[in-house]
Amino acid sequence: MTINKTIALLLFLLLIVIGFVGCSSVCPDKTTVEIGVTETDAKNDKFQEKKLLTQTFKWGKKKCSDG
Repeated sequence: MTINKTIALLLFLLLIVIGFVGCSSVCPDKTTVEIGVTETDAKNDKFQEKKLLTQTFKWGKKKCSDG
């Protein structure tokens, strides 16, 4: 039973290390900001501002460009 737990722990740690190594080749691709208004109360005509920030990333780049 403890051998199975040890193997599972080692596999988990290996996946974490692989994930951190892969993160060095991730670069931001595109950032989008959307601003809109939603109606919250129809009686009093109150509106609430809605903001949405989206960012996408690309894998496999050796160096991120500044521009």
